[in-house]
Amino acid sequence: MPATHLVDRGVIRVSGEDARDFLQNLVTNDMDPVAPDQAGYGALLTPQGKIISDFLIVAIPEGEGGGFLLDAPLLQTADLMKRLKLYKLRSKVALDDLTEATAVIASSDGSALPEDAGLVYTDPRLPGLGQRAMTDRDGAAEIATVPAEDWHARRIGLGVPDGGRDFSYGDAFPHEALLDQLGGVSFRKGCYIGQEVVSRMQHRGTARTRVVPVVFSEGIAAETGAEAVAGGKPLGKVGSAANGRALALLRLDRVADALAAGEPLLGGGLAFTLAKPDFIRFPFPGEAGFGAAA
Repeated sequence: MPATHLVDRGVIRVSGEDARDFLQNLVTNDMDPVAPDQAGYGALLTPQGKIISDFLIVAIPEGEGGGFLLDAPLLQTADLMKRLKLYKLRSKVALDDLTEATAVIASSDGSALPEDAGLVYTDPRLPGLGQRAMTDRDGAAEIATVPAEDWHARRIGLGVPDGGRDFSYGDAFPHEALLDQLGGVSFRKGCYIGQEVVSRMQHRGTARTRVVPVVFSEGIAAETGAEAVAGGKPLGKVGSAANGRALALLRLDRVADALAAGEPLLGGGLAFTLAKPDFIRFPFPGEAGFGAAA
C-alpha cells in the first residue's frame, strides 16, 4: 500500500445534534452532500473573505458516534479551534482537537487504501488525489512509508494548491487558492462568513490573482518563494515545486500583458510557461474570454 503520513495535518471533531447546521452556516461549501461515503472540501473565512483555513470534511457514521472530522493544516488547527468556539454560541455542538492521537495518511499514487487503514475517504477535490484515511497516530508509520515529498510531487503535478506552500492563510481569497475550481465553494447555498465578498468576486469576475501550474523550460524549478517577473515587473511568487513543475500565485492580467509583449516569464530567473490542467475552467491568458472572467 503506497501511502504517506501527512505529518502537517491536524484533525478536529465537530459533533452534537447541531453539528451539520453549525458548519453549514460557517463554511464555504454546501454541507448537505457530505456523508460517510462522500467527503467535502471547504474553508472558514474572515468576514473580509480571506481564508483562515481550508479543510476536508469527513462525516462519521452514526454507528461510530456521528458528527464530522475536519482534516486541516496542522499549523491552522489552534486558530481554527479558536474561531469555531467563537461562533459556537448556544449551538449544541462539541469541538475536540484530536490531532495528538490521530494521523492523516494519503495514497501516494492515487490508488485505493485498504478498508482497515482507518476511517477511509476519497479526496473530494480531484479524483487523481485518491484516498485518504484517519488512523491512530501510533501505528501510522507502519502503514504509511512513502516520503511526503512523493505525495506533494503528485499533488503539484495535478495542479492542486496547498495552503502555506502555495498561498498564505489570512491573506488569500478562495478564488486565488482555486477553491472555486476544486468544489470548495458553493454559490447556491445560504449565507456563510465572508460570503458577500466571495460572491462579488465570482459574479464580477475580479479574481485576477490565481494559483496556477507552471512548467520550467530547463526542467529545474525555482525555489519556493522565488519572485516571478516579466519585463522587470512583478507577477507573483513561485510556490511548491517538484520535477521541473511548480504552482505559482500570479497576477494573470500581468502575465497576459507580458505574453502580448513577447516578454519571457521568469521565476527565480528561470523561464517558465503556464500549464492548464483539465479541472480549471476559467480562461488562461491567451485563451478566448480571458479578461472577462479571469
